[in-house]
Amino acid sequence: MDFNYTEEQLALQDTLRRFIAKDYGFEHRRALAKSADGFDRSAWKTFADFGILALPFHEDFGGLNGNAVDTMLVMEMLGRGLALEPYVSSVVLCGGLIRDAGSTAQKEELLPTLAGGELMLAFAHFEPGARYESGHVATTATAAGSGWQLDGTKAVVLGAPSADKLIVSARDGKGISLFLVDAKAPGVTLRAYPTQDGARAADIRLVKVQVAAAALIGTAGNALPAIERALDYANAALCAEAVGIMSALNEVTLEYLKTRKQFGVPIGKFQALQHRMADMVIATEQARSMATLAAVRVDSRDAAERSRSVAAAKAYVTQSARLVGQQAVQLHGGMGVVDELNVAHYFKRLTMIGLTFGDADYHLGRFSDTLLAA
Repeated sequence: MDFNYTEEQLALQDTLRRFIAKDYGFEHRRALAKSADGFDRSAWKTFADFGILALPFHEDFGGLNGNAVDTMLVMEMLGRGLALEPYVSSVVLCGGLIRDAGSTAQKEELLPTLAGGELMLAFAHFEPGARYESGHVATTATAAGSGWQLDGTKAVVLGAPSADKLIVSARDGKGISLFLVDAKAPGVTLRAYPTQDGARAADIRLVKVQVAAAALIGTAGNALPAIERALDYANAALCAEAVGIMSALNEVTLEYLKTRKQFGVPIGKFQALQHRMADMVIATEQARSMATLAAVRVDSRDAAERSRSVAAAKAYVTQSARLVGQQAVQLHGGMGVVDELNVAHYFKRLTMIGLTFGDADYHLGRFSDTLLAA
């Protein structure tokens, strides 16, 4: 297998690296986290100009025919910059659902505007008490005239406060279906709030929400395989983001060890701290290998292989991220937890990644289940 990146992939990665270094500094990011939107809409438009919003989609729908490895390169750079823009929730997750389950008409209508930065989406799927289980859906879809009526509650919908439309999962009597719902439709109520890492989410209540028959994505009752695949794509992307954050943490921690002095010498001279720094670097490189495995395997049409590889990667990367994050905070001493230092924000984001779409214990269980099934 060839692990070398193409010239186009390296160019895209370098473009993002320069943008983050020049226009997405840490202080700018802190200000964005306190703003009304919680992210930079001009940066979102820049991402569209770079082509990363179009990356995962077919060229027939305004895309660039990218694969999960391309997404991995993007997410690693966004992780290094602690980008707040809802790339995973809008492009990877919702865009993936439309790409894989939507009709041709839905793809023609939604994917070009999503790729161009004019449309933002959020996936309203998980519910109170679901505990990461993708098949736990109590929201109902009832036939109403020529369309549907949706009733239920969704919890911690990432990116919902800024979304123009929601993709809502609901049970229709046959199984789980997906519906495209306007975020400001009558009967839709959002309770928005910031998350611990500075992003935005919302709890959503749907009461007698009326949608047309054309709002159904895919066929009625058969959405669960598409949901599971989209969540695997999202988890693979989060693994790559975590690797980018861990790499950045290693760099800032090493620089701190070189400059912070104790007893007249840089603390990086102390062998015990050198060993801890080495453990951080090793954990990051091992996590990078697992994130690469997930990116390569997540495009597989073999659901069992895809699930097994992504579950293994998410569990391992989450454990490695915990080690690297904790060591970075501790090696910075008291400064490691202050809001004015980027280390604390990197650590918060790593913690949130570990809990998003399944924690380490959940994915270890998924991995063991696939082994037993095999």
